[in-house]
Amino acid sequence: MNLFNVITPIAAIFLSLSSIAGEAINKSLPLNDATNVTIENLRGEVKILGNDGNQVAVKGELDDKAEEFIFEQDGSQILIKVVMPRNMRHSNWNDEGSKLTISLPSSVKVNFSGVSSDVSLSNIKENVDIQTVSGNIAAKDLSNSVNLSSVSGNIKSENVTGKVHLSTVSGDIQDKNSSGRLSIKAVSGDITTHSNALEVNAGAVSGEIYLKLAKAETLDVSSVSGDLEGSVNLVDGGLIKMSSVSGDMDIALNEDIQAIFKINANAGGKLVNRLTSDKAKKAKYGPSAKLHFSKGNGNSTVKANTVSGRVTISGH
Repeated sequence: MNLFNVITPIAAIFLSLSSIAGEAINKSLPLNDATNVTIENLRGEVKILGNDGNQVAVKGELDDKAEEFIFEQDGSQILIKVVMPRNMRHSNWNDEGSKLTISLPSSVKVNFSGVSSDVSLSNIKENVDIQTVSGNIAAKDLSNSVNLSSVSGNIKSENVTGKVHLSTVSGDIQDKNSSGRLSIKAVSGDITTHSNALEVNAGAVSGEIYLKLAKAETLDVSSVSGDLEGSVNLVDGGLIKMSSVSGDMDIALNEDIQAIFKINANAGGKLVNRLTSDKAKKAKYGPSAKLHFSKGNGNSTVKANTVSGRVTISGH
């Protein structure tokens, strides 16, 4: 066998891979009848920008270890994917990855998945589903159905509206000026939201929760050992439910609130009322206590339960 005939294909493959790894990208596709753009990038930085155009464009530089770049339409989906080696070692994840800017029509649905990839996106008016493991997410001006999820990364959102779900395990979440229905969850990370959402569901295990809600119809918030600090304007007929195990809960309500209050502590927790002159009553037997009272016509309801934490109700 001619040794040259064996080496040539191998060299061709090597050169092909070399031309992909670290390659500069500047490509575009017409949207045609596609309604969904799916993006897969394991590591690096990706910017996703919505516009009024009718094409999908990708610019930037591929990961130095990239094996293939896929940019194609398959039916109603346009796929953008940076293919990496399957045998990537854990130590390699700290290296710099792809740096891409993706421009697309704001009317398409966007799905993103990554591992250590940071994502920023703005001006998307259709469904958005962003999932990364250790990457950070920054989102602005999104609407409809919005799902932003990271494991150890931080999430920042601004002007997101519709059905909004923000979640992380050990990262922090900062949300500003959201509206619609907001679900915001963390385990050990802290949560901060200044929201116009009518329905809010917030939960943390050991992280802190800071809420400022402009006009809430319902608030359901829970914590295990983390503290809650909040300011809420509850609309007439609204509902607040709060629960904690050992975390403290300090909630400030609109002074003109008309509500029935049912606040309970089960094992030595402390109940403080700074909204009215009503006092908490301790159980005759055992460490439990309750603070039950009514303010105004009682159209709204405020419920809170803690095991050993402190609950403070006040006005603002």
